[in-house]
Amino acid sequence: MITIHNLTNFVVSEVFLKRVAKVVLKGENVMKKELSVVLVKPEEIKKVNNIYRKKNKPTDVLSFEGAENNLGEVLICPSVVKGNSEKNKLNFQEEISFVLIHGILHLLGYDHEGSKAQEKKMEQKQEYYLTRI
Repeated sequence: MITIHNLTNFVVSEVFLKRVAKVVLKGENVMKKELSVVLVKPEEIKKVNNIYRKKNKPTDVLSFEGAENNLGEVLICPSVVKGNSEKNKLNFQEEISFVLIHGILHLLGYDHEGSKAQEKKMEQKQEYYLTRI
């Protein structure tokens, strides 16, 4: 089950976010796992980023692993995503798709900070799922 909690004033389609998440979960064969996606304000994600990553700034996405049948939680800051979409010359939907896929892949054990090989593998997975949306 995929749950979406929007704690911001941004209008983001829950149906779209669930569709993106389902593409990844199905592709990784973990459809039976629960996933929570929470949209938060910059102040909130900055606080969480500082606590868990020692980075005192807002970020676009953070992932927190769950246990057993709960894959975990992906925090997304739509405000940061919007700024990044403008910087990257993508529309908002493309950028939020990218960060959601990125966050889910982290929950599944993919990592881009460990080695170049891991980074490449994660980037390939991201690109693969982006083409499936």
